[in-house]
Amino acid sequence: MVATTTSTGEGWSSRTAFILAAVGAAVGLGNIWRFPTLAGESGGGAFVFFYIACVFLLGLPLVLSEIFIGRVGQTDAVGSIRKVAAQSQSSPGWAVFGAIGAIAAFLIVSFYSVVAGWVLYYAGVMGGDLVDAIMAGEPFRGALAGEDQAQIQQRLGDMFASPGLLLAMHLAFMGVTLFIVARGVSSGIEKAATYLMPMFFVLLVGLVIYGAIEGDIAETAAFLFTPDWSKLTPQVMNSALGQALFSLSLGVAGLITYGSYIKEGSGLGSTSALIAVADTAVALLAGFMIFPIVFAVGLDPAAGPTLVFQTLPFAFQTMPAGALFGFLFFVLILVAAVTSSISLLEVPTAWGIGERGWSRHKSALIFGGGAFLIGIACLLGYNVWSDVRPLGFWSLFAETDILDTVDGFTGKVMLPVGALLTSIFIGWKADTNLLRTTTGLSPIAFGIWRFLIAWLCPIAVAIILVTGLFPSILGA
Repeated sequence: MVATTTSTGEGWSSRTAFILAAVGAAVGLGNIWRFPTLAGESGGGAFVFFYIACVFLLGLPLVLSEIFIGRVGQTDAVGSIRKVAAQSQSSPGWAVFGAIGAIAAFLIVSFYSVVAGWVLYYAGVMGGDLVDAIMAGEPFRGALAGEDQAQIQQRLGDMFASPGLLLAMHLAFMGVTLFIVARGVSSGIEKAATYLMPMFFVLLVGLVIYGAIEGDIAETAAFLFTPDWSKLTPQVMNSALGQALFSLSLGVAGLITYGSYIKEGSGLGSTSALIAVADTAVALLAGFMIFPIVFAVGLDPAAGPTLVFQTLPFAFQTMPAGALFGFLFFVLILVAAVTSSISLLEVPTAWGIGERGWSRHKSALIFGGGAFLIGIACLLGYNVWSDVRPLGFWSLFAETDILDTVDGFTGKVMLPVGALLTSIFIGWKADTNLLRTTTGLSPIAFGIWRFLIAWLCPIAVAIILVTGLFPSILGA
């Protein structure tokens, strides 16, 4: 690669650094928590196969599209889209989907930090339990010795009932995220990805091996790869479509922003494919990490959102060396949460730098501080503001608390709208020669990508948007 700089004067030091950061942006709670949850609730194999198809037929074209926009624009998401539109003789108004993505990223990191705070709390609990085990001369005992299943499950409710505890965890996690983003691309984000992503993969592989040895790997393989097509209902297909977008962090302009820090060079197609493959592999490995343990102790794989915070802690109690591997499990999730949260905060931070002319420290502090305040409202929704319904007038959100409302609105409205506009812009408005020369795709690969992004992606994303807003269409 030939060295160049973006309008902010920042850039990745190498293609490897970009890939690590981009994979870190995509790999997060969506892979480790949400994918196993949805796979468990949706019956396993049929969901998994349809999800993989969605990743490569829909997610990959959108990944390449976002990276292309950033690579050409070399600035924040809004400015990059505006530049591509100008070179394609299209309206600068298309930059609106960059603004939607930046706002969505800002809102998502606000509640993402709260949820990551739960992970931080459980990592602390498991870490303290591991220390107790070592001090007692039993380093390989099960986790949370002396607690029954009801006590372990009650921990989550007790945590929700304590606004002070939730606030402390939220503050600690947001502080780490803000610190990394404020340090910049090379000294902060790239350095964090360079250290954290190898650590993440080592932990992931180690926990998968542990699950294979101590858990029921055969039943897991059958559950994940033996499809029962009768379970592939419209609701399951819609969940798989949505998970493909959510898992790859599409629609929040994260890859546009990260793509803007790419220096001169080609190979955007192979880079995008590598990101999609890595993200999918992590999701599948998460299944092979979690489900063998669940099946080995006879627990329900369809436990839903409580799978990570209530079901697995109890499972680790009955497993050999559960104290150790329970701690490592939550450290793994925490690492994934950090790499994703910094990509989310970087999107509005880059906008402040590129569009407002703010310094990096000022922009990161403004948006990090703002997200922290919204996060406080989200965590109070579990206790002192538990009766608050921000969008109570909207039937879709009439019964949802503050955090679930922010989550639902960004996930069901903003992300699909951003992805829909991205696909239409690249598929129908972007200059063909600019697309060819920048992506470096072969004629056949280019034709397939342009067809998918112009036709299949808009239709599929529109389905996600409509069915998300009007679930009765699916009979839900």
